[in-house]
Amino acid sequence: MQFSFTEVFQHMGIPALAVASVLAIMGLASLTVFVERIMTLRRSRRLSRAFAVAAGKQMDGGDFDAALVEAEKHERGHLPRLVRSALTTYRHAEQTADVTGLTPVERTVRHMERYMQEVGTDLRRGLAVLATVGSVAPFVGLLGTVLGIITAFQGIASTGSGGLSGVAAGISEALIETALGLAVAIPAVLAFNYLSGKIAQDELMLNHASGQLLDLLEDWAARLGAKRGEGGGSRVAAAARSERVERNPIGAARGVQGAA
Repeated sequence: MQFSFTEVFQHMGIPALAVASVLAIMGLASLTVFVERIMTLRRSRRLSRAFAVAAGKQMDGGDFDAALVEAEKHERGHLPRLVRSALTTYRHAEQTADVTGLTPVERTVRHMERYMQEVGTDLRRGLAVLATVGSVAPFVGLLGTVLGIITAFQGIASTGSGGLSGVAAGISEALIETALGLAVAIPAVLAFNYLSGKIAQDELMLNHASGQLLDLLEDWAARLGAKRGEGGGSRVAAAARSERVERNPIGAARGVQGAA
């Protein structure tokens, strides 16, 4: 007699089929999350690298408008969104008064602390599904195993004997459900660990870029203050062009390429 998965599934009871269906849905959900996160992270790195190349000189020269235009072109990348958020907040802070007495740079620092939390949440979107599947799927498979054993005892009761023919169907259900639970849980755990490592690398690079950008804004503000103190009254772009800024936040995006 040849073993056939199709024949086993055809002889499964409704409870066992329900458990198998739940495991199939969980496996499909974890696969969907994994593929979506991989595509999102790779697209973000690609757009971040393109933005770094296009906007590097503009950021060095203090050309806010051009940098913001480039960020809009690569809006699906995390680094362009980070730079756009920081520059927009800084410019808004320069143009509005603050009753607390905070400088535009200090207001931008506070904003970026909150924004980086949002970035971390966005990067980890969907990982809870993988964690849940990886931890729950074995127990769902165990539930199917219990139901299979119950079916085996029902077979014994219906045949009136404890021979192999009376318990084979139930044992097959139990083993199939156990295998399904493990087959769904193991890839989910591996995917979760893999994505967690990649996301940690990207988040580190973005935090580094955010810190460098805030330092750069502080330098711009200091140079502008010095120019105004001398009676120059020049714009931020002119103050930044007087001396090339050594700390370029866009350069941190090149580290993302190594993580890709």
